[in-house]
Parts: sequence; structure tokens; C-alpha cells
Amino acid sequence: MNQYTPPKVWTWNKPNGGEFASINRPIAGPTHDKELPVGKHPLQLYSLATPNGQKVTIMLEELLALGHKGAEYDAWLIKIGDGDQFGSGFVKVNPNSKIPALMDRGEPQPVRVFESGSILTYLAEKFGAFLPTERAARAETFSWLFWQMGSAPYLGGGFGHFYAYAPEKIEYAIDRFAMETKRQMDVLDRRLAESEYLAGPDYTIADMAVWPWYGGLAKGRSYNDAAQFLSVQEYKNVQRWADAIDARPAVRRGRMVNRMSGDPAFQLRERHDASDFETKTQDKLEAAE
Repeated sequence: MNQYTPPKVWTWNKPNGGEFASINRPIAGPTHDKELPVGKHPLQLYSLATPNGQKVTIMLEELLALGHKGAEYDAWLIKIGDGDQFGSGFVKVNPNSKIPALMDRGEPQPVRVFESGSILTYLAEKFGAFLPTERAARAETFSWLFWQMGSAPYLGGGFGHFYAYAPEKIEYAIDRFAMETKRQMDVLDRRLAESEYLAGPDYTIADMAVWPWYGGLAKGRSYNDAAQFLSVQEYKNVQRWADAIDARPAVRRGRMVNRMSGDPAFQLRERHDASDFETKTQDKLEAAE
């Protein structure tokens, strides 16, 4: 392999990012004018069923399952591969141009919320659910929530990128991030050996944040054959926790929303009503064409 010598000043003169090169750029802001659609519910979600997107749709479906009717929402599909996140309307909601992004139009003045951890916290506080009020339990929940925010980039942008998406396999990069990913899985496994859920005996927004990333990896849904490569079956406590959350009906529904890949029966690309899960999954829409 040719030795790379960085220039004195980096310049953007060629595509970078492998599979995602077409949407990577070193500047922020919109690339085109496009207003966002607005549906009938106060909560308007603009997202895609990546792990970060799943966190919020799972949270909303769990709130609805608890009977919080105010958590009804419209979920609009943002095709990040097409650059929808750089439309002017989306950038107004999230200047960082990342999904998910939420507008709460049920407040006296519309409230924008971006970054998945912020959205989970906002919804938990708005509806008084999945976030303990007792100080120690609340601190534990936030600790694991922010653990995910700091750790997942090493799993996704680090291991996942170099193992599954980079244009060439770089042994040093894969080894470095595989080691860190396995260390993180061990952190979770040790915690879940002593606790049913991450923050204690109760299911919280911490689990909703961590599960789409690390539960998905544990169940073999991430980065091609990464589960075998990383021997995820070794993490028995993570597997137990991942299976328990996987079995929740609201989690199953949340995983379907804004999904564009996999089984068409498991794809609900837009969600505007609870009945959409029965009538508007991709398999039914395709059959009706």
C-alpha cells in the first residue's frame, strides 16, 4: 500500500466516503430549496429507519402503546442517499442536516428538536414516560443515553464504515475499530449481567437509544456479516436484553417506520395513522399498483 503523506493544507478535490461519497461535503447549509410537508398531527417527524431514526419511532410507538394520544405523529421519509437532508426546509429544522428531526407544532410556538438523544429526552419529559424522576435513576439513564452518543460513532462511522462501506479494506482501520466495538459490547454485557435494563429494572430511553445500534449488531442486522466477524454470540447478556426488546410490539412497529430496505411487508415508508401498519406497508402498496 502506498504511504500517504498529508498535505500542509487539506483541500476537497475528490469524492470521499465510499458508498456515501455523493452526499459528503465539508460545508453545511442547504443545497436546494425544498419545504417540508406537514401532516395533521402536532408531532412531525422527518427521518429514515437508520439506527438513529429507529430510536425516535420506537419511542413514539411506545408512548402510543402507553395510551399517550398526544404522541400521534406524521413520519415523513427523508432519503439521505438522495440528499433530502440538505433541502432548505430540513436545514431549518436541523442545521446539522442529519436525521431524525422533529417539529412539535402542538406548542404555542412550534418547537424544533434535532439530535436523536435530544428528541428522546424532549418526548420523555413532554409525556412523563421512560425517564425516571428519582435523581439517581435519572442520572443512570442519562449516563447510558450519553454513553451511546459517544460510543456509537466508533461502531458506525468507525467499524461499520471501514468494514462494510469503504472502497478498500484497510486492515489497520478495521482492526482498530473492531477492537473498540468489542470493548463496547463487553461494557454492555457486564452492565446487563447485573441489571435487567441499562438504567436499572425499568425500560427507559437509554435502552431505546442503545438497542437499535448494539441490539441490531447482536441480532446480525448490521454491516453484512459483522455479527460473525465480531463473535457477537459471546455476549450472552446483550443477547438476552436484545431479544427482550426485540419482542416488544411497539419496537417492531417503530422499526418499520420510514424503512426502505428488507422485506416489503416490514416497510412503512410514511406513517400518518396507526392503521397504516395494516394497510400501507410496501408489499400492499406494490400489490395495489
